[in-house]
Amino acid sequence: MRYLIAVIDTATNTGRPDEMVHIDAFNDKLEAAGQMIMAVGIMSPDTAKVIDNRDDAGIITDGPLHKTEEYMSGFWVINAPDDETALHLATEGSKACNRKVQLRRFLG
Repeated sequence: MRYLIAVIDTATNTGRPDEMVHIDAFNDKLEAAGQMIMAVGIMSPDTAKVIDNRDDAGIITDGPLHKTEEYMSGFWVINAPDDETALHLATEGSKACNRKVQLRRFLG
């Protein structure tokens, strides 16, 4: 099954060098176990655009869909055989990046 582990932060690209060592080790572990699909940091929500083209509306709005203090600053997409394994990996990921994370399973 595929899961999203979303990294929660109040800014983007905040990983300190000492934290990056742990993040890289966690990434290497996922890669070695064949569980890594992808891992990336993403830009601040302030750089987002919300597009609503339902019924050809053509509405493009600058900024995030929702303004919040905390937001997703990056994520891992992983393979795990079950929810328990995914929860264990998300717990390790939170420790590795020194941030809160949110775990969500993909549909299907």
